[in-house]
Amino acid sequence: MVTGNSARRQVRILLVGDAGVGKTSLILSLVSEEFAEDVPSKAEEITIPADVTPEQVPTNIVDYSAAEQTSDNLTEEIQKSHVVCIVYAVDDEETLNRVSSHWLPLIREACAPDQKKPVVLVGNKVDLIDYSTLHSILEIAESFPEIDSCIECSAKTLSNISEMFYYAQKAVLHPTSPLYIMEQQDLTDNCRKALTRIFKVCDIDGDGLLNDYELNHFQRRCFDSPLKPKVLDEVKAVLAENVVGGIEKDSITLKGFLFLHCLFIQRGRNETTWTVLRKFGYNESLEMSSEYLYPVIKVPSGCTTELSHRGQQFLTQLFERHDKDKDGALNTAELRNVFSCCPQVPWHHLRQTVPTNEKGNLNLQGWLCRWSLMALTELPRTLEYLAYLGFNVHENESQATAIQVTREKKLDLAKKQSSRNVYQCHVIGPRDSGKTTFCRSFIGVGTKKSKSPAADTDSDAIHCCINTVQVYAQEKYLILKDIGVSRVSDPLQPSEVNCDVACLVYDTTQIKSFEYIARIFIKYFAESKIPVLVVGTKSDLDPVHQDYLLQPVDFCTKYKILPPQFYTSKDKKKDIFIKLATMAAFPHLKQFGLIPGENASWWKAGLGLAAATVVGFFVVRVLNTSDR
Repeated sequence: MVTGNSARRQVRILLVGDAGVGKTSLILSLVSEEFAEDVPSKAEEITIPADVTPEQVPTNIVDYSAAEQTSDNLTEEIQKSHVVCIVYAVDDEETLNRVSSHWLPLIREACAPDQKKPVVLVGNKVDLIDYSTLHSILEIAESFPEIDSCIECSAKTLSNISEMFYYAQKAVLHPTSPLYIMEQQDLTDNCRKALTRIFKVCDIDGDGLLNDYELNHFQRRCFDSPLKPKVLDEVKAVLAENVVGGIEKDSITLKGFLFLHCLFIQRGRNETTWTVLRKFGYNESLEMSSEYLYPVIKVPSGCTTELSHRGQQFLTQLFERHDKDKDGALNTAELRNVFSCCPQVPWHHLRQTVPTNEKGNLNLQGWLCRWSLMALTELPRTLEYLAYLGFNVHENESQATAIQVTREKKLDLAKKQSSRNVYQCHVIGPRDSGKTTFCRSFIGVGTKKSKSPAADTDSDAIHCCINTVQVYAQEKYLILKDIGVSRVSDPLQPSEVNCDVACLVYDTTQIKSFEYIARIFIKYFAESKIPVLVVGTKSDLDPVHQDYLLQPVDFCTKYKILPPQFYTSKDKKKDIFIKLATMAAFPHLKQFGLIPGENASWWKAGLGLAAATVVGFFVVRVLNTSDR
């Protein structure tokens, strides 16, 4: 099972207080389990092994003596400690007064402003009185939020000794202050936000309630055991009695869920809430931990990342769960609801990037396309959002299992076929050559120019269009990336050249247009192993003779690449896009254009008539034989 941030591996407890309050006696009574009449002025540091502590964490207990140590020693010990126990004598009011007038201000001063040290107030010698001082302590706690808990005990009778050190451990491992505001008797904003996300992730059917099945799934996730029916009924009874709207349709509401955790904390069961938070990836600052959000995935050079079958399955179920109106698409409200447990909606300008329905809403195909684009180009962000959406919870595995790493590209070239499912095609051409229209026609977007989108977290994706195509009866994702180059003299960056297939676009009605892409080809692609397809746009208009040494057909023949393919925005066919995907899947087809019968074989590939990839190899093999 994948868990969140693990608890601290060691706890260091420091005992301070006025002389004679019994600090040393408390430590010796814990260790020896008996009261010593004669004690030293200061006990030696004691280490308690993990296997004898309630939290299974090794614990160091440190004593302080003003007679043997300086104020500098005290400051150093406070800074080294994880929790400070301020001990006072319940029969000496002055030692109690100095808790707030001296010791608490001293501890604050020793710590950095942004690091409050948790404090446990310990009233010793309770065997000498027949009343409690806790009412006075609670007044102090209202002014000092770093006070985690209070306890009265006796070193002489051993009353509450073990509990005192357990509270100190708990103040470190399960601190109250990040969860609860004492003065307001309520959860902190960060705790409320984290628990709300957890509730939404566990709400499998998305109805805003946790039913018995969902509660048991939550219970198993956090505590490795189901809820007994009797306990579940008791929990519901508590909510029904104490919270208006805590129970609806025999299920727990968000209001009821938050109340339960508030109740746990008020009853000193912080560990229950912390266990839940940590199982869902939260650290001590109530932020999602880096280890939880970004599991290590090694991606060797020449490899890419894609969604695994498991990842696609999870995302498909997530889509279907949030498609409330069952129209096969996520409208704005539904999309916002999907990502309500995330920092923000990660995507914008979807209509210019992926297929949508006629209303511009994201359909399942577009949803998977957009995730495929993010998995390829933004792996850390993909892992982060999968974690926020609860992949780890529902699949009970790290979100790394939602990603598969492809084999190296050089192996694809050696085997003359690619095993990848997502291919990246860089579309390059002069300005006004129609390459943007070409790209957007791939996702069914009209030729009408849209306003330039404002800068946002999704700015790189607005230059990409992704859709699915069939390559020999297998569905593949093809990403068309519009590479913006103003002048042929402007150098292309390696990231602008490296791709699975390049599409060089020119305007058949402009005499200088082909020269631009011819120079690009010679400079960057002539000696590379990247397949290249030349596309002439605006083919419905009268073509002009290109002002270049070679005309497009002759140029392609010379460099042994496919002859130019012609495109018009009025043509709704996907033949060119299928060719691009097929060239990416079978890199050796870059010279396919020189083989007799090329048009027929491309036509077969385009229609997906081959039953399997092996048939594709058979076609190529036959054609190669006929060419000899």
